[in-house]
Amino acid sequence: MIDILKRRFGLLGKNISYSFSKGYFTEKFNNEYFKGCSYENFDIPQINFLTALIKDNPDLKGLNVTIPYKEQVLPFLDKLSKKATLIGAVNTIRFTKKGKLKGYNTDYYGFKKSLKPLLKAHHKKALILGTGGASKGVAFALDELGIPYTFVSREAKENIIDYTLINATTFDNYQIIINSTPVGTSPNIEACPDIPYEFFTKKHIAYDLIYNPEETTFLRKAKENGAVIKNGYDMLIFQAEKAWKIWNK
Repeated sequence: MIDILKRRFGLLGKNISYSFSKGYFTEKFNNEYFKGCSYENFDIPQINFLTALIKDNPDLKGLNVTIPYKEQVLPFLDKLSKKATLIGAVNTIRFTKKGKLKGYNTDYYGFKKSLKPLLKAHHKKALILGTGGASKGVAFALDELGIPYTFVSREAKENIIDYTLINATTFDNYQIIINSTPVGTSPNIEACPDIPYEFFTKKHIAYDLIYNPEETTFLRKAKENGAVIKNGYDMLIFQAEKAWKIWNK
């Protein structure tokens, strides 16, 4: 049995009172087996507050990392896993026995595991809305699944198209549309990415990394046109359990 007495974990982010992780791990730690474990939110206004946070909490064993720090946290870490290095974003930090901080990415794992059961032969290409830290894990998972993808952002750059270029032909060519932006998250639940939803069909998958609300406006509009829809809840469960395994290495 692992020695798990008095072990503290938490979530690093900004404006994270809504967070899934705290509720999930608090419920998990209510089990007698995890007595002594606790989980809390560390809501910091800027990433450079992390140094003081770690100094003031020497008994921390692990952190999850959320928006907007998945990329900004990298310079504060002593080491990265191979996959986190390739992805360029971190959502899990393990405090090693030597007191070092090692970064991992479990987002890609959660996304891949939750998307895979939905895939059919005609799902050949994916459109990723957004280019932030979360999108990097999505792209890595798609690479592993052998699915080519294109990023969409407000500004066109190399390998990135802007929203104004999305039309009927785009929907013909891309059968998986993934929202990796925070647009539509509670409380701004009426908001949604600016795309022509009328071109969704029953051959499309609409995947939203958001889990609150359960059905975002993005998903609702896609569903109204026949698309298979999926929110980010299962992805979060899978990535959280992967993080727990990493913390217990």
